[in-house]
Amino acid sequence: MEPFKEIIPFLKESRIAKALTEKHKCYESHVRLFWSSVRYDEQEKTIYSAVRMKDENDKDIDVEVKFTVADVRRVLDLKDSDDDPIIIPERLSKGFWFKMGYDGTVNDKGYIKSRFCRPYMFMVHYVVHALSHRKGAYDETSDYFMNIITCLVLNRPYNISQVLFNHMVDNVKGEKYIMYPRFIQMLLDDEVPNLPKDPSDELKLIHISSETLNRLNKDKGLTVDQEPRVKGMIRKIKNLNYVAPENDQMET
Repeated sequence: MEPFKEIIPFLKESRIAKALTEKHKCYESHVRLFWSSVRYDEQEKTIYSAVRMKDENDKDIDVEVKFTVADVRRVLDLKDSDDDPIIIPERLSKGFWFKMGYDGTVNDKGYIKSRFCRPYMFMVHYVVHALSHRKGAYDETSDYFMNIITCLVLNRPYNISQVLFNHMVDNVKGEKYIMYPRFIQMLLDDEVPNLPKDPSDELKLIHISSETLNRLNKDKGLTVDQEPRVKGMIRKIKNLNYVAPENDQMET
């Protein structure tokens, strides 16, 4: 679709492409059991839980599973490292959002995706829906999404794996709701390849589709004349071979 023609190739080539696009089937019983049984070992920096299998006598047994930041990185193919930052200079991220034409207030608690032009609004929408740890409120994006998108477009290092893992740990220590069902199922299937699957147990997830693009294009809330103006796509969106400078300056 025309408004998104430069954003889509950029996201498909980005280091979060698998996390964005993998249409992995999820099974509610496995994900629920994972979060209901989960614990975190602070010393080992490891999340432990269980999956349910059948033994040789066809009886249910719980089998321990565990994973670390390294497993999140490998399974989601996030192409980051433990040496990459999880915080970037505020002036860099806020300056970049203005470069993208954001016309909201960057000092607010949440950043409103509708304050971008359509292409950038779609990028924010896609990343937030795929990576968000929250149950809803997808029209707003928080600081860590601001950092992720900034580093993706500026082609700077950022430890997305650690950010996702930290939110999982927070959930272990808190509400233990069904966070990241797709990622959890991917991690479980990686550790237990023969995990039993019941088609009636499949958890239906909504993926980005042509219908989504049409809705985003038509139902933005602002007319084309009201949209924030930008000169065009920037940095790695414009040039997939773009290399960031070796400092934290916002390039002009």
